[in-house]
Amino acid sequence: MTSAFFHVNLYMQMKKGLMTVNEEEQVLIHCLYFTANRFARNMTKLAEQVFNVGDLAPSYLYLIMTVKFHPEITQKELCKKLSIAPSTSTRFIDKLEKQQLVNRKVSGKQSFISLTEEGEKVYTQFRASLKDLFEDYSDVLGRDFSLNLSKMLHEASNKLEKEK
Repeated sequence: MTSAFFHVNLYMQMKKGLMTVNEEEQVLIHCLYFTANRFARNMTKLAEQVFNVGDLAPSYLYLIMTVKFHPEITQKELCKKLSIAPSTSTRFIDKLEKQQLVNRKVSGKQSFISLTEEGEKVYTQFRASLKDLFEDYSDVLGRDFSLNLSKMLHEASNKLEKEK
């Protein structure tokens, strides 16, 4: 539905008394930017409750998982896989290195990241809690809906990243 058509349709419904929802609510409901961020905030709260791994935010745990699957991954590859900026990855790696969860080896201009023994333990705990996270949100949203939504968001993100 085009924006102009949407607004004309909304106006006609309101004029006829069929629409009681105000324009602000309609804009918020149909704005993908707002809705996606609202959804992300809700998912972050849920993930923080489920993961409960010290003072590590969920984003750090996904970095640990990526390093687990790709030992000796370069920082550049890590940024690409997680869709994060180099400065963000540096901040994450610095914190994880300080907590002795990852090692960083520098060779020339490249940094190679690997898990420590303690990082392996955190990964194991995180991996087990991923199932709990899925169960929590799929209990509310439904299993099939959750799987489809995740797939659609992944595909949409891939398309938007290709447009950059």
